[in-house]
Amino acid sequence: MPTELIIVLDMDTREEALAAVNACHTCQWFKIGAQLFTRLGPEIVREVQGLGKRVFLDLKYHDIPNTVAHAAKAAADLGAGLMTLHASGGRAMIETARKAVEGSNTRILAVTVLTSISDAVLREEVGMPESAEEAVRRLAVQAVDAGAHGIVCSPREIEPLRAVLGGEPLIVTPGVRPAWAAKDDQARVMTPGEAARAGASMVVVGRPILKHTNPAEAAALILKELNT
Repeated sequence: MPTELIIVLDMDTREEALAAVNACHTCQWFKIGAQLFTRLGPEIVREVQGLGKRVFLDLKYHDIPNTVAHAAKAAADLGAGLMTLHASGGRAMIETARKAVEGSNTRILAVTVLTSISDAVLREEVGMPESAEEAVRRLAVQAVDAGAHGIVCSPREIEPLRAVLGGEPLIVTPGVRPAWAAKDDQARVMTPGEAARAGASMVVVGRPILKHTNPAEAAALILKELNT
């Protein structure tokens, strides 16, 4: 299957978000994260869906299993196509979240190691003795085994994860930057074409599209790269 593009709606207002969706109308998926959801709540999810688009609700739940299960059920009731939780929350948390979304079209993605975190930060600040790649592999295998439909990881971990997870689980990757865009604060990056060839199910792109002088053109360029 072709690798899909998810456009990030990291902005503060309804007007900006809906303008971005309309400008990038050729894309089907849009990510609503903590910034926009905290300001506008569930209504912005409904409005984006009302434009015929699918929503990736990226709130990275990480709490006791009962709390996350109720949050996952709420995300499913809202109609989110994808939602995230932290893989480091443990097996029980993921298992209960999966049970909560059964019967819906919502798929759970487990976030492994944030793409802004380098090996040094992981070891010296987070306190994990592993490299980022080792931690991602361990957390991804555990999460999928516990019921996650897929994982979120940096592009650099796609190939080793495909080797251990197989072709079925979703691999969704931020940290994707076209050759013509700046890396910003992403530490482990690939171009969209490289990520697609490595086996990504979906790539998540924000600033290279939203900060472009012509967002529609930028989205079209990335979609073309994903499909060649």
